[in-house]
Amino acid sequence: MQEPASLVDKWIQENNDLVNKWRQRERGAVLNQEQSQSSLRWCSAEFHKLLRKIQGVPAMVDHAQLELTVVYNACVFSLAQTQFSEVELLLTQAVERALEVTGNNPVASDPPVFWRAVLKSLGNSALKSCIVHLLCLQWAVWLSTCRLNTIQDLLEELSSLSDSLAAGGEDNRRSLEMKKPPEIQRVVMDPRNLHELLHICTVILQGAERLTEGRSSEALSVLQRASALPAPRALLAKTHLLSGFCLSHMDRPHMALQCYRNALEMDSRCVYALYQSVLIYRHLGNTQAEIQALRLLHSTLMLPLATEPNPVGAHPLSPSLLLSSQSLSNLLSVPSALSVLHTLALKCVLHEKVSEGVEHYLDLLAALHSEEQHRGSLTIPTYVVHAEAPPLPGLPELYLEAGAALLMARRPTDCMTLCEEVINMTSELLPEKLILEEPEDKCETETGALCPEEQGLDQDRLGMLLWVGAAHLLCGHCQSHLKDWKEAVTHYTRCINLLVKVHVKKKVTDLQTQTTCADVADRRGMNLFTLQRLKGLSLAGRGISFTQRDQLRVALRDLQLSLQALPECVGAGLWRGEVLWRLGRRREAAACWEKTWSFSTESSSVSLPLYLQEPQSGPSLDFTDLRHRIEELTHK
Repeated sequence: MQEPASLVDKWIQENNDLVNKWRQRERGAVLNQEQSQSSLRWCSAEFHKLLRKIQGVPAMVDHAQLELTVVYNACVFSLAQTQFSEVELLLTQAVERALEVTGNNPVASDPPVFWRAVLKSLGNSALKSCIVHLLCLQWAVWLSTCRLNTIQDLLEELSSLSDSLAAGGEDNRRSLEMKKPPEIQRVVMDPRNLHELLHICTVILQGAERLTEGRSSEALSVLQRASALPAPRALLAKTHLLSGFCLSHMDRPHMALQCYRNALEMDSRCVYALYQSVLIYRHLGNTQAEIQALRLLHSTLMLPLATEPNPVGAHPLSPSLLLSSQSLSNLLSVPSALSVLHTLALKCVLHEKVSEGVEHYLDLLAALHSEEQHRGSLTIPTYVVHAEAPPLPGLPELYLEAGAALLMARRPTDCMTLCEEVINMTSELLPEKLILEEPEDKCETETGALCPEEQGLDQDRLGMLLWVGAAHLLCGHCQSHLKDWKEAVTHYTRCINLLVKVHVKKKVTDLQTQTTCADVADRRGMNLFTLQRLKGLSLAGRGISFTQRDQLRVALRDLQLSLQALPECVGAGLWRGEVLWRLGRRREAAACWEKTWSFSTESSSVSLPLYLQEPQSGPSLDFTDLRHRIEELTHK
């Protein structure tokens, strides 16, 4: 029994009305995520309701094309909501009904065999173009669920879809010209646009997979061909980006940089290209370019999260839905904006842009306080970023870094203000005494070895003690800068008194030997390395302050102790020579200066925090004068 034409027309009109309503919604203002999801759910429900009406009657040739069009529209919205199993079931059922209408036996097998048989069975029938549309959606499901092997098995058929879609599009255009408006069956997304999107996304994922597997040359070949495909600029940017990854892995950094520039030309907000450029510049040692790239990266990360543009007739399938593979996600990782700001601040301070670095540090502290107040908690927030960059230091450490930067910028008063904050934050939590024991192979509390839990607690206590010690050290540097030697001695002494509370048992004996800081850091961890360095710097600072007060013998004692704790301390070495010279021990002084110059030019293998570096302000010795003294002594 044939359905009345008016009923088919009614279904066509209902389908077209739903498509038009979707487009009207998307044509308006940009929707937030909740509104967008609500719109998707509504459209999906309405199309599924219409589909149930159509499928409530036996499959017939007269309305098979309409049914497949509604299935296509319904599946687009289900796919946009990541309902992949539902989409695959609808596609299979729709294809089987279409095969029944054309007199073919339904086939059920693994997906590539099933779709290959369907395309062969339909031949050049009128329904083939609709089936091709559904196959595009099945392709989208495979992409979204990362089944690249399945796509590869059917790659020949999928690659030839563009010809079928082009021919079908032309046939549809001629058919629409002959039809009355009620007979036009609208789709929510042009299948040809969908095919272009699927093609470029497939290439991107294939490139990412091959890159992850170490097949950079193969990945590069695929991606470079893809850069000429018709696709949204943001996706073309990803092909250039991944090409840059390939070239970087192939040790061709300058060509990689060009790819990253191409990616940014395609998508000015491609933060991944900016971050990879930072890494390349760092590898090449081009610090100024690295700083500039860090500035751009931070400013881009601070922009409001961009939503994908929704032009008139936009479709609900976003590229991000189709590009959800773990391989690609691992490649597209970027540190947080705060972590980038911290790196930028540190780089500026270390490379003669101290004033700019100070401003970045102050911005960072302000942002952290804003986050803290927003959370409504006094707990220091921890920002964990991707593997490419180290985690953001704790708030006390950031205060100390910022304080050290302020001192380098000749702002000692501001530095002391931050140091006092650190002291006030942690002073009540400091232990009266701290004994650290190196653990044995087993956790044997009866033998005195600490359990892992106890070790962790002691390391936390040690960390707080070191923060306060470093704060007093910086305050001593500030007072030295201000030439208040009495207050400088007070702060250096407070630092020393805190550090002597820590006792490390057993294998600690070799800490007293003349080893480099790098050796200590490798064998004892950063906390014990910091402890040794703070001891050396605080003793050096106090010794120099005593020298300014003409307390030469006390100064010599501190400077010698400083060099025992920190043999490569340049300030202690030079000022020890100065004290020896003043005490009349001139040959010893000359030998001390020569020895200090011999290691002062060596670069340390340890990346020092700012607050553990030797101060650049305060009393200094004229190297030319020292060398002139040595020459006079030699010629006597």
